[in-house]
Amino acid sequence: MHIPSRFVTGVLALSLAIGACRPSSVPTPATGSGAGLGTWSAAPAIPDRVVPAFPAEWRFQAGSARTEFTPNAMVASNSVLASRAGVEIMERGGNAVDAAVAVGFALAVTYPVAGNIGGGGFMTIRMADGRTATLDYREVAPLLATRDMYMENGKLTDKSVVGYLASGVPGAVAGMHEALIKYGTMKLADVMAPAIRLAAEGFTVDSALSRSLRGAQDLIGRFEGNALFYPGGQPLSPGARLAQPQLARSLRLIAAQGPRAFYEGEVGDSLVAGMTRGGGIISREDLRRYRPKWREPVIATYRGYSLIAMPPASSGGITMAEALNILETYPRLPQFGSARYAHLVAETFRRAFIDRNAKLGDPDFVPVPRAELLSKAYARSLAAQIDTMRATPTPRIAAARGEGTHTTSYSVVDARGNAVATTTTLNNSWGSGVYLTGVGIFMNDEMDDFAAQPGHPNMYGLVQGEANAIAPGKRMLSAMTPTIVTDPEGGLLLVVGAAGGPTIITAVAEVILNVIDYRMTLGDAMTAPRLHHQALPDQLAHERNGIAPAVADSLRTMGHALQDRGAIANVNAIMRVKGGLQGMHEPRSSGGAVGYEDDE
Repeated sequence: MHIPSRFVTGVLALSLAIGACRPSSVPTPATGSGAGLGTWSAAPAIPDRVVPAFPAEWRFQAGSARTEFTPNAMVASNSVLASRAGVEIMERGGNAVDAAVAVGFALAVTYPVAGNIGGGGFMTIRMADGRTATLDYREVAPLLATRDMYMENGKLTDKSVVGYLASGVPGAVAGMHEALIKYGTMKLADVMAPAIRLAAEGFTVDSALSRSLRGAQDLIGRFEGNALFYPGGQPLSPGARLAQPQLARSLRLIAAQGPRAFYEGEVGDSLVAGMTRGGGIISREDLRRYRPKWREPVIATYRGYSLIAMPPASSGGITMAEALNILETYPRLPQFGSARYAHLVAETFRRAFIDRNAKLGDPDFVPVPRAELLSKAYARSLAAQIDTMRATPTPRIAAARGEGTHTTSYSVVDARGNAVATTTTLNNSWGSGVYLTGVGIFMNDEMDDFAAQPGHPNMYGLVQGEANAIAPGKRMLSAMTPTIVTDPEGGLLLVVGAAGGPTIITAVAEVILNVIDYRMTLGDAMTAPRLHHQALPDQLAHERNGIAPAVADSLRTMGHALQDRGAIANVNAIMRVKGGLQGMHEPRSSGGAVGYEDDE
């Protein structure tokens, strides 16, 4: 008897001992038989999981995290509707790349705060046959961009953040299509169908979207988005129906004509006209010239595991790999949550970010010392500089901004074992605030990721390097870190990425550390308290109640300036376990991990 495939709505709950004085070993979850799917029939080649000890006041309880389980395929993103769109495509026979493209277009509809076709991103791919690839579809500076375009009377303005001049040339449409034609199996119109349906028919606004609109009203209200998102002068309320007919029209044109509709056709013409009316500088020639780029993946190892990550123009892969190389010089890391742990992680991130901020940029414009920064020998030399008892003040060197906190990342694994990690962004929440009614999209403010005034603090107090100065046609440096991890036997283990500007890099690294070094389940690895250090400003950021008071006192004694934050980063991840896959969206935010079963 055939049972139709269906979305998995059940939650895998681990019954683990809580509050023990010492972590206790627990077996890797073995839910599901993996029927009809030999790929996931065996557990990954990793040790049994253990329950960590979190601070007593921490918002999440160790061992109690809820993750989704499936014996087949999974999508984890910041929108359950977008995740379902990806699963719909896989249920129709598409692979992980087909699904990733479907999720990307759906996020432009259901998660407009960051999902987009008016921005860009990066995609890391690992096919089941072992092929790996990294695709850069980052925005580029318009041809009329100039080095000092955001300076007035010797001072930096906010025009790189808000308004029509803040946008780089969008790469999302070209990038997703490029991934589809090289590694996908379905037609563009087919994978875009869920997004078109969501835009045309509408979807129910949830509380997260309503809150975000309320917080962004001053920004969006300056431009053309008022009528759609603030009917009667109020943000859309939870339960309201949001249909986006102009976006649906743009998506239909792209589905029918391919990227040409966006870069040389009617959608692009409308985009350029709207930007020009507002004083923007993106031209038809800018759109016509745009090309996504396949880059050589960053391939790194950590304690026998392998990582596939993004190279520049993303700084994520190199910076994360450099940090892990430093930590690998220590045979064993200190106890999770201890002062020694926080100090070592902070000093490691400090050194990796010093290099990131001074040496990385668009490799088509500046030389990138990739081999040196990824060298194990170089990492040993950096590790030797770490004082185990004292913080090392950061020299006053470059410190780049990276994406705003409203980037979004999603992870996809299909039933064949193909995996995709994608991170895409408008930069800040709702991008530049510019909504183009003729196209139905928000535009990015990625130009703020350049060094608008090299060697001087930007409006956020951060100093940026010469390698990331503005130049026409140049890609701005990014912190996006979509990453795929394989186990010591070469099997897929983890697909992970994050949003959150520079905290993307540290959050992805910490989830990996939690899984490999601290043997946490995916749920604990995602809910564990996070730390962040980016060299400048010289502060160790931590999540509120994420470190014990005694640990905080010790860190201050060691010379660390502590910064209390409500939350650090927004991670979405999938982990292979015995019999299938576990997925989890960021527990600090909204979203959904969705899988499906196909019992035949």
